[in-house]
Amino acid sequence: MVKELIIDSTPTGVTIALIEDKHLVELHKEHINNNYAVGDIYLGRIKKIMPGLNAAFVDVGYEKDAFLHYFDLGPQVQSLIKLTKIKRNGTVNGTLLDNFKLESDINKAGKISEIVSKNLILPVQIAKEPISTKGPRLSSDLSIAGRYIVLVPFSNVISISKKIKSNTERNRLKKIIESIKPKNFGVIIRTVSEGKGVTELQKDLLDSVSKWENFTKKLPDAEPSKRVWGEMDRTSTLIRDILSTDFTNVYVNDANLFEDIRSYVHEISPEMEKIVKHYKHKEPIFEHFGVEKQIKNGFGKTVNLAGGAYLVVEHTEALHVIDVNSGNRTASKENQEENALQVNKEAAKEIARQLRLRDMGGIVVIDFIDMHKPTNRKMLFDYLRDLMLLDRAKHTILPPSKFGLVQITRQRVRPEMNIVTVEKCPTCDGTGEIKASIVLMDDIESNLTYILQEQNEKNITLCVHPYIEAFIKKGLVSLRWKWFFKFGQRIKIRAVSSYNLTEFHFLSSKDEEIKL
Repeated sequence: MVKELIIDSTPTGVTIALIEDKHLVELHKEHINNNYAVGDIYLGRIKKIMPGLNAAFVDVGYEKDAFLHYFDLGPQVQSLIKLTKIKRNGTVNGTLLDNFKLESDINKAGKISEIVSKNLILPVQIAKEPISTKGPRLSSDLSIAGRYIVLVPFSNVISISKKIKSNTERNRLKKIIESIKPKNFGVIIRTVSEGKGVTELQKDLLDSVSKWENFTKKLPDAEPSKRVWGEMDRTSTLIRDILSTDFTNVYVNDANLFEDIRSYVHEISPEMEKIVKHYKHKEPIFEHFGVEKQIKNGFGKTVNLAGGAYLVVEHTEALHVIDVNSGNRTASKENQEENALQVNKEAAKEIARQLRLRDMGGIVVIDFIDMHKPTNRKMLFDYLRDLMLLDRAKHTILPPSKFGLVQITRQRVRPEMNIVTVEKCPTCDGTGEIKASIVLMDDIESNLTYILQEQNEKNITLCVHPYIEAFIKKGLVSLRWKWFFKFGQRIKIRAVSSYNLTEFHFLSSKDEEIKL
């Protein structure tokens, strides 16, 4: 599988497209000054204890208080509270936990009121970004993510990704980490660490430790409800998490961002630095690589499939519903059951892509075309489950119900990606009425008089719709020749097919638009 990242940087933010075999499968948008990103650590202040929910509402500076459940406190929350108090009192030096005495784990079935109290200052990490009307979801079980490992303070446990199957490799990685990790720090070994040597793992561990030290240095002077430590920007985080030898290219259209990404890739994987490339063409990067067209086709209520079938995607507050329709596809040579299986498998492939592309989370209900044979239903379920293995978000898929519905729960940590695929008519501005075409030439001519005679511009170009261009050049004594005799200079006419019928613009001799 050939993978590429296309990164479009604009003044308002960065949009990242993940391409697999020329198909858009993930789209990420990062706005400038994106606060409350997953992984950011804030110094929260407990505002309200809710015994009935066994949870607390925490002030982290967002317009709505964030939510912290008892299960998200983490077993060593008492150690975190203790460290925060002694750091803010200035009674301890040093940033590591070598001489720090850990507290006992909290009771798994305990009450939140026994652990925290109103106005308590507690470092918390964003576990889920603000979505819809809800504030952020928090965790006080802090962790610092690196490329190969995740550092977990107040623990001594070493965990290994279940995706690393080889017992020999698991034992090798565990021995390496045991020999280099600091005291009172646990480590989660990520899947990408498979096959990596001591040098790479140690460098990543030291980088993560330095991030923890940076956090603890800021802790004494940090203001409550303010961010103490921030994750890397979304671009670097995504590259850290997904970059692998499968990637062939990473294209970036901004020179500064290109240098930042190249430097970061050089740090984490020097041999892959050459795949980061600076895109320099005038054509927008997403249009050049066909991403823009895929975005417009991939979002919206109806998603068409290659064989004539289509999906209808509906969103509600509680869940997402996807309906599979066979469309104009008929069972010509095949029987109805085989045709339904073929359409369902085609739909399953697109649904797995849509879940990643739109980052749909929560409950997803899929209404596949009814199939009567249990073997076919089982085959569809296995096929969908295999396709979903590529999805990095945690998910659970239930077998088809007796009504043919498949239910999926998918982890939701960020707002769903939503792109409007319909546009307001630029000609009528949504009113359904346009300026009378008979006065269009009068408008153009009056603007020409202003530009050529009052502004004294030379060698200008008039850009219009192709139909209007043909009208201006029509006949032996065309309108363009009449303008030549009237204004004493030749006016270039350029057809632009993307313009609406009554749209026109003037360009100077330097090809810059003349503002009217």
